[in-house]
Amino acid sequence: MTPLSRLIDTRLPWLTDGGLETDLIYSQGIDLPDFAAFPLVGTPQGEAALSRYFSPFLALARDHGTGFILDTATWRAGQVWGERLGLDHGAVARVNADAVRFARKLRDEWSEIDIVVNGVVGPSGDGYRADAELSAWHARMAHAVQVDALARAGADLISAMTMTHAAEAIGIAGAAAAAGLPCVISFTVETDGRLPSGQPLEEAIYDVEQLETPPLWYMVNCAHPDHFGDLFDPAQDWVQRIGGIRANASRLSHAELDQSTELDDGDPEEFGALYADLATRLPALRVIGGCCGTDHRHVGAAGAACQSHAATRATG
Repeated sequence: MTPLSRLIDTRLPWLTDGGLETDLIYSQGIDLPDFAAFPLVGTPQGEAALSRYFSPFLALARDHGTGFILDTATWRAGQVWGERLGLDHGAVARVNADAVRFARKLRDEWSEIDIVVNGVVGPSGDGYRADAELSAWHARMAHAVQVDALARAGADLISAMTMTHAAEAIGIAGAAAAAGLPCVISFTVETDGRLPSGQPLEEAIYDVEQLETPPLWYMVNCAHPDHFGDLFDPAQDWVQRIGGIRANASRLSHAELDQSTELDDGDPEEFGALYADLATRLPALRVIGGCCGTDHRHVGAAGAACQSHAATRATG
């Protein structure tokens, strides 16, 4: 079986990382224009910074006896953001291929654990606001260069992260299917549990589910568990399609986080306890990670809590 097949079939959740960009900025003091981490790939100093960031998370997966979903540093490496940073289509394809190359190199260095190389695709607009809503067709065209480059370079999976409206998620899923890769869709939600577009999470998932090739599963990201945990009734079909959580450490709203000049990393132990509660509500939970303000402490606490629950459920 491939690592992706084992991830799909797993009963014990796998781990992924926390808030890459916020950690690089606040913990390592690295300037990221437009919040873009992909320029770090291809330079010794940049790749060393990425290795420093990922290594504690990979060690957690090893120590927990589980696999790891290794993100490419490409959340801001799509066509729209690439053009803002002076890249044409050819350059966008190259930086995404380079990011996969780096991820595969890191996977080789941690060969003792199962690792899925996850090709990350971010929104064309802001990850906190639905300020650039696209039709599904336009989204597919806008993301095709990046998705195709990630697939050709050897990514195992495409994940659309911090999606603010359903149509863009549908477009990216279509681009992934055309490139021959499965995909995961992860939605950003506000403090009321709705997408930044105002659409309820349940409706957004049902919209994407109409695709001929629907995602492997859905995720929720970039919000504190208090903002969305009460939405989950395990008896509901759409809740059973949620396979991953990447929550923020902070309870602040997105508007408040946008204005913040200091990292709010919350309480890692409380974070783990909140994930334990989420695990009781999400029967298909298989990916545990974090988003803004989280690091290996948060993911370690959350992973231990969710794996304990999954082990109890499997033996009970």
